[in-house]
Amino acid sequence: MLVIAFFIVLWYSSLFCQTFFHHRYAAHAAFKMSKGWEKFFFVLSFITQGSSYLSPRAYAIMHRMHHSYTDTENDPHSPSYSKNLFDMMWKTYLVYAGIQNHTLKIDPKFTKNVPDWPAFDKIAGSMFPRIIWACLYLAFFIRFATSPWQYLLLPIVLVMSPVHGAIVNWYAHRFGYENHDMPNTSKNLLPIDFLMLGESYHNNHHKNPSNINFGQKWHEIDPIYPIIRLFGFMHIIQLPAKGLVREKTDW
Repeated sequence: MLVIAFFIVLWYSSLFCQTFFHHRYAAHAAFKMSKGWEKFFFVLSFITQGSSYLSPRAYAIMHRMHHSYTDTENDPHSPSYSKNLFDMMWKTYLVYAGIQNHTLKIDPKFTKNVPDWPAFDKIAGSMFPRIIWACLYLAFFIRFATSPWQYLLLPIVLVMSPVHGAIVNWYAHRFGYENHDMPNTSKNLLPIDFLMLGESYHNNHHKNPSNINFGQKWHEIDPIYPIIRLFGFMHIIQLPAKGLVREKTDW
């Protein structure tokens, strides 16, 4: 049972960092935080994402490109231009690697005010710590797995962050329901979003990208929204003033 518990904790903790820090903060600037707290969440992301650590800077730039180029050839991850899920994941990786390695030409508008800690990303995103994390995961499974089928969870653990992204970027552009008529294929994947911490309300998100609450209807409960409100109350983050209109962007 320890392996199952470990998988669940890792699933939700790494997903929390991705949706709270990478997505809502880094990509959409839905709220602000001090440089000290920003570095704290860099480190927390590295701990929770482990071998699949994503650079907040590269993630933010790529996600802004997704919103600007949704369902076009320039979209970093569009089911409309991919043969299958794995083909889309590979294309996403190539764009991410190009951004991270500074080999892909990026429109400067996508890089504005993204969180950046080059020295940390250079270490955390390199191959050596990924191998260390992978060895630690494998050692944990060897020590605590009680059935061979539990090892089927290990590949997901190793690439958990890309798996989270692929679920939304593939399935929430192919299946689900729509609250808003959008000029793209975004859909709300799950009526009750208990697996994706608000991320599956993708149609809502494309309608209002910087909204801190991804849920809109009564049954669309975004579990990250009350955490964001709590963090605002605790002054960990600074929420936009009521009625404040954010600078107009494509994301």
